[in-house]
Amino acid sequence: MAEQVPNPVTGRDTLHRARRLVVKIGSSSLTTPTGVDGAAIDSLVDTLAAVRGRGTEVVLVSSGTIAAGIHPLGLGKRPRDLATQQAAAAVGQGKLLAQYTASFARHGLEVAQVLLTAEDLIRRIQYTNAHRALNRLLALDVVPIVNENDTVTTAEIRFGDNDRLSALVANLLRADALLLLTDVDALYTAPPSRPGARRIAQVASRADLDEVLISSTGPAGVGTGGMVTKVEAAGIASGSGIHALVTSAANADAALAGQDVGTWFQASGKRQSARGIWLGLLAEVQGRVVIDDGAVAAVVTNKRSLLPAGITGVQGRFDAGDPIELADPRGTVVARGFVNYSSSELPAMLGRRTAQLMEEFGPEYQRPVVHTDDCVRLPARPRRA
Repeated sequence: MAEQVPNPVTGRDTLHRARRLVVKIGSSSLTTPTGVDGAAIDSLVDTLAAVRGRGTEVVLVSSGTIAAGIHPLGLGKRPRDLATQQAAAAVGQGKLLAQYTASFARHGLEVAQVLLTAEDLIRRIQYTNAHRALNRLLALDVVPIVNENDTVTTAEIRFGDNDRLSALVANLLRADALLLLTDVDALYTAPPSRPGARRIAQVASRADLDEVLISSTGPAGVGTGGMVTKVEAAGIASGSGIHALVTSAANADAALAGQDVGTWFQASGKRQSARGIWLGLLAEVQGRVVIDDGAVAAVVTNKRSLLPAGITGVQGRFDAGDPIELADPRGTVVARGFVNYSSSELPAMLGRRTAQLMEEFGPEYQRPVVHTDDCVRLPARPRRA
């Protein structure tokens, strides 16, 4: 894939003009083998304070708690077992927040710690409460510092935690843009260490990632997701109408000035309703239906409802009204939706036309399996190297 030349109308200056901006920074950009990197945090805070000074509301999603706790606990490297990860997070959280508090205070800015997990946001009440609390903090001129609640969380610690969480926060707050800062300056056509790897300046659609191989671990070895989770987070954001940029922490000033650095993910989808965001990103699915390529085209490309004729398999147990996944023949999840039939009803309906089902079972079987209004199409996941 040739390096793409950014089009001036794609909106890179959105980062400079943003009314509300979510910035995520990874562990490797904030910590050293001996703990929190005060100079790195001061540099980031100086940049964000300047952004605040021009009237942009900023929410910072910060990794680093586990990495910050490694040295104080006498651990030589990131622990593998969950209990030690949680202990390191508990120690590191206080050290990281203390550094942020002192650094932002140099600019006369207050900060607030907000600990979230994706699981917390699944429940509608918590989702609404998080939205209200974060908006109130911003209205009070406070800089929210959001982090995964690593001390108590379980599955989310494994990988992609704060990358995915930053995309959820951007959706939650209807941000104008998402800036993902890491230890690599951009997305490349292959891992940057490989000969011939070239920077990808812009991603305008899923097709731009078809031939890209992305590493799942970062060079520093203290984070969890590497570039792959940054790309997934950028895809979540851009797929719901939010521009995203992936670049290094060293490029933060240039990125926020609208310069051609990093990889720009052009917003490709419409702003979603809170219900659509919940279904597409947060809802705990109860099962899956496998659909053929024709149904994939109908549902994803043409935005049509899913009919029984396009279904080839049913997985899991679910009731009518539950959220389920729609997967293509290769197992890639292409959409989520609320299903109109239970997992016990569907097997007898597979591959059959609606008219046949109505004639055999009655008029209530005229309804689609997933109506297009109850369906959220998902961005493609990048291939891993």
